[in-house]
Order: sequence, then C-alpha cells, then structure tokens
Amino acid sequence: MFMFMKSSMCKISRVDDEHHHHHHHHKVEDKKKENTSSSCKSLTVWRKSLLFSCQGFTVIGSDGNLAYRVESYIKHPNEIILMDGSGKPILTICRHKKLVGLSESWFIYEGEPKHSSSSTLSSSNKPLCHVRKHHNILLQNNLNILAYIYLGVSDKRHTYIIEGSYSNRSCKILDEKRRVVAEIKKKQDITKGVSYGSEVFVLIVSPGFDCGLAMAIILLLDQMFS
Repeated sequence: MFMFMKSSMCKISRVDDEHHHHHHHHKVEDKKKENTSSSCKSLTVWRKSLLFSCQGFTVIGSDGNLAYRVESYIKHPNEIILMDGSGKPILTICRHKKLVGLSESWFIYEGEPKHSSSSTLSSSNKPLCHVRKHHNILLQNNLNILAYIYLGVSDKRHTYIIEGSYSNRSCKILDEKRRVVAEIKKKQDITKGVSYGSEVFVLIVSPGFDCGLAMAIILLLDQMFS
C-alpha cells in the first residue's frame, strides 16, 4: 500500500521552490536540529494517514521518500504524535484546555512523553514550546494573525507568530524580526496550472528552522481551524 501511495505522492512532489534566504538564530531550548540544512526544504504534505483505520498525515520529501507520518489514536484523543518515516516518535502535540476557552493552548513535547496511570502527561515532561490561538475579540486590526508561539511554558513574550489562512493553505511563520521561517502554500502543477485542493499542500522550511517543529505547527493549525 505504501509503495502505491509513495508513487502517487512522487508524481505531485515536484514544486517550484521559492527560497527564503533569511537566516535566524533562535533555538527551541535544547531541541536538536537534525532536520535543518543550509538550503530551504520543501515537503509535500498529504492530509491522509498511511493506515486506513486512522486519520492523519503523510509527508513526502523532495527526494520522494517518506519524511514524516501522523496517525490519530483513540487512547489519547488530545494528543498527536509526529513520527519520522520509520515510525519513530519525534514530537508530541498535546491540547491543554482550561475552564476559560481563551486560555486554551497546545504544547509541543520532544519524543513521546510518558504518561501516569491516569493517562495524563507526567509532570516531569517539559514542553519545547506552546502555541496559543489568536482571538479577534479586542484586536480587530489583527485579523491576519492565527496564533502565537512561545518557547517553554512562559507567556511573557512570543518568539514566533503565524499569519495567513490555514483553510486556504496560505500561512507564514514569522520570527521576531518578521522574517519568514516556514510557509504553507497550495500545491499546484505549474505546467498545467492544476491545484490539488486542500488535502495536498506544500511546506517550505527556511534554513535554521527545524522541519519537525514546522510540521508540528501544521498539526496544531489543523486542530485549530479544521
């Protein structure tokens, strides 16, 4: 089944790479940057799981190989695990919902956090960062903002901001100097002018920004706006 899906994805994985040559030096605590390089990376994201019984994502690299995969599990419905192509957990996204809806946050942890007997995250797990959805109740002039990204658990100052429209697959992740570190774009066949709709799109990651983290942010946006 995977060979068929890989073959299908390879046919649509060639994109017109638009390079963003802005370098930034922010680090997400001690997160290793195995997925970074000196040039922009382009990933084709398919909003479909490799498993028929699950919902999720399949991500193909520019080389046509499986880069990331996501499957949703019933056991922990408020958690999403991002895996590499071999199925090894890279990041876990957890939804933290408080009594007040405006305080809802999504936390990103490295690897697959251990759970207590109550199936909740152990207090020993420290998040790499967390994301808060932007609400337009008071700041009507910032309708383009989707969410804020904070390092660790502090809410004092956001490090990144997400702007655009996820439903239209047109988003940018910007650093504090408003440099684009990652971008979501619609997938199109340049030669034929064909769009693949909202289920298949492109993630372009700039040098110095972690590809896994960029993909985790896509999963958050999908939770927030789907």
